[in-house]
Amino acid sequence: MSATLLRPLASIDAEPSKPPPGAASPARRFGAHLRQAPVRSLATLGRAARLAAAVVRYAVLDSVRLRLPVSEVVDQMWLLLKVTALPALLMAVPIGAEVSVQVGGIMNQVGANSLAGAASGLGVVGQGAPMAAGLLMSGAAASAIASDLGARAIREEIDAMRVMGVDPVERLVMPRFLAMIAISPMLCVLIIAAGVAAGLIISANVNDVVPGSFWQSFGAFATPTDLLFSVLKALVFATIVVFVASLRGLEAKGGPKGVANAVNASVVLSVFCIFLSNLLISQLQMMFFPARLA
Repeated sequence: MSATLLRPLASIDAEPSKPPPGAASPARRFGAHLRQAPVRSLATLGRAARLAAAVVRYAVLDSVRLRLPVSEVVDQMWLLLKVTALPALLMAVPIGAEVSVQVGGIMNQVGANSLAGAASGLGVVGQGAPMAAGLLMSGAAASAIASDLGARAIREEIDAMRVMGVDPVERLVMPRFLAMIAISPMLCVLIIAAGVAAGLIISANVNDVVPGSFWQSFGAFATPTDLLFSVLKALVFATIVVFVASLRGLEAKGGPKGVANAVNASVVLSVFCIFLSNLLISQLQMMFFPARLA
């Protein structure tokens, strides 16, 4: 009797589990994702462009009407500087030292120690400083903006502001945009100064480079155009970071998990856009302002 009862149970356990009716196969889900991903990407680009247009419009109108929230902008500048200034300084020193160490060894072998400053000028000023500033803003500043706006969104503060007739883009996003635009050149110049100083110290004490020849080659290769493009890159990176982080923060849904996803997406997308825009700006610089001796 017991064997008879156990036989159907064993056969049932041995049967493979079947997907519920209506469930799509992994291949179909993957195909649907490939079809829907471009549409969602274009929609996200459209919302980002609309957000950027609204921020610029509010910044211009409030400046003309003398209604800029100066105190809020200053508070946001201080908040963003607190989370980016010290990491920028700590990142700049290894960048300058690494450039000097790597290039100094090769220059010692070929007997061109006097060109150590040129390596710092081309490496730190041209690429290292703006990229370091952009990565810091995409890591520290973007996470701070996305987490703040995302927490407000899941607490329904954004919806409450709209109900009261207050545009969250004007009240929350625009001050952060102005603050980020204001601090990005500071970060870039700080990284340049610290990186070049670190390169000078390493070159003078490790590679036996005369400080005078270091500064002479640095001034010959690092032109004011390189500095202007470095600051321009930092401004472009700051704009990208603000718009990406603000869009993800305002659209956060699903509680704390939604805030975490918004922060993660803002950092990843900001880094990708920063690398892509750096490539485009560097290519334009090489096309219209080729490197030459000052």
